[in-house]
Amino acid sequence: MGRHARTPARSGTASRPALLTGLAVVVALALIAGVAWWATGPDTGTAEAAGCDEPETVRVTVAPELDTLVRELLAEPLPLGGDACAVADVEATEPLQTLAALGSLGADALPQVWVPDSSLWAARASSADLEVAGSLATSPLVLATSRAAADELGWTDDAPSWGEALTTGRPLAVPDLAASAEGLSVLAAVRQSLGGGEDADNAVVEAVLAAGRGDVPTVADALATGTENGADAPLVPVSEQEVLAANRAAGSDSLVAIYPSEGSPSLDYPVLRLPSAEEDSAAVDAVVDALTAASAGEQARAAGFRDAAGTAPEGAGPGTGVQAEAPEALELDAAAVQALLGRLSSLATPSRLLTVIDVSTSMNAPAGDGTRATLARDATKSALTLLPDSYSGGVWGFAYQLDGERDWVELAPLRALGADAGGRTQRELVDEQLDTLPNLLAPGGTGLYDTTLAAVRTAREAYDPNAVNSVVLITDGTDDDDAAAIELPALLDTLRAEADPERPVKVIGIALGPDADLAALEQIGEATGGAAYQALDPEDLQGVLFDAIRRRG
Repeated sequence: MGRHARTPARSGTASRPALLTGLAVVVALALIAGVAWWATGPDTGTAEAAGCDEPETVRVTVAPELDTLVRELLAEPLPLGGDACAVADVEATEPLQTLAALGSLGADALPQVWVPDSSLWAARASSADLEVAGSLATSPLVLATSRAAADELGWTDDAPSWGEALTTGRPLAVPDLAASAEGLSVLAAVRQSLGGGEDADNAVVEAVLAAGRGDVPTVADALATGTENGADAPLVPVSEQEVLAANRAAGSDSLVAIYPSEGSPSLDYPVLRLPSAEEDSAAVDAVVDALTAASAGEQARAAGFRDAAGTAPEGAGPGTGVQAEAPEALELDAAAVQALLGRLSSLATPSRLLTVIDVSTSMNAPAGDGTRATLARDATKSALTLLPDSYSGGVWGFAYQLDGERDWVELAPLRALGADAGGRTQRELVDEQLDTLPNLLAPGGTGLYDTTLAAVRTAREAYDPNAVNSVVLITDGTDDDDAAAIELPALLDTLRAEADPERPVKVIGIALGPDADLAALEQIGEATGGAAYQALDPEDLQGVLFDAIRRRG
């Protein structure tokens, strides 16, 4: 392979798959959390009903699926000695909201005990002084689908690997990564299963981008299809407890948990103690002890979870969709998970990609089963299928004096892929125009430098402050435009001089074949904060495009 990159550079009821939310959403969640605490305050009615003279209220925040269980565990006052007792004020809140509050609210507005679904949240709250006191419950992560689909895939008797989940051709309903420890953990398991590295990263990115498309089912719809035992049910990464809960709610046993062969990462429901300004250590201790006691594990099993030791939940076994035996634990590298989170977070901001493709005669050279031109067409069309409608795209072709004395022609202007483009979507227009590339091949040289400058200026004029704005430049040659208005040194100086920190436009150069001027593309990439790639073999181009999308932030 000849590909190289050169860079200077939850819930199951979520309404649709999504990527990581931006800072504005986190701030909004923090404000919501603060308003909720201010408006409701501690549950003084509960304290008055405690049956002791000196009740001390402990604020407890839990993941929503733990709400009923924790309220049952902490329903009675906890004696502290003498006339004092601890009374829990329990609030069910999505972990993301609590995480946002940790970074913005004072100690007296935060919970004193927090039980999220995963220790990943504690890792993301590294600046907070969190004390891990134990685990309330566990639930391994699985791939849920219908029993009929599992039979059709051959997974009933022969468990797949996590990596094979991406090669079935079935939709994968990726949960909202902003609010779902399940989704992030499963994608980390898939990446680990595929051996890590760039190829694994690209496979994960492809799955996440595909999950942003409208034709991928939501997690809720995927679970519902599974409980109906449809043979076309998609795959959905969820906890084992969610499989039991969905089957119970539907009165069905048709949704099944697939336990991949490498083992399963788990939600570990850590009991976290937060620093507090109040003198209430004894009361907090009592609440923490109640949540980590052996009896709490027994009640967790009755609610469909496993206890901290992995003992089967009540109702697990043959015919229930969930196995009684605990799967082998798959340990995930916490640092690798955090790195994956960072890579995926770059996809949260939509891309605005102006793709500029060489149509000089040299693009008619054989490549694979076709020509370089058909290769560029097919690889670009394939990448287009992954991009959500929130991304924007446009296409140019370029060669020496392709349009009169101008070296480039606009085939499709920059526009959101889901937008109307004269009675069809922009996605359909771009797809149609890409099909015309092999017919545009023009004799003469490659007007690389003039085209590059024009494309960057056009992208800057159409700049979207809410997107990553880039020019993707695919060429198999060198600039040999004798009438060029600009040479490479002047081009680089102009790109640097016209660079606008408020409207940055990156150039991602792809050198297709051995004759392309990779050195020039590297210098252009460096001047714009972009990157340069080389695709020597036909099969490289598809991977290069995926890599460019993954790195473009």
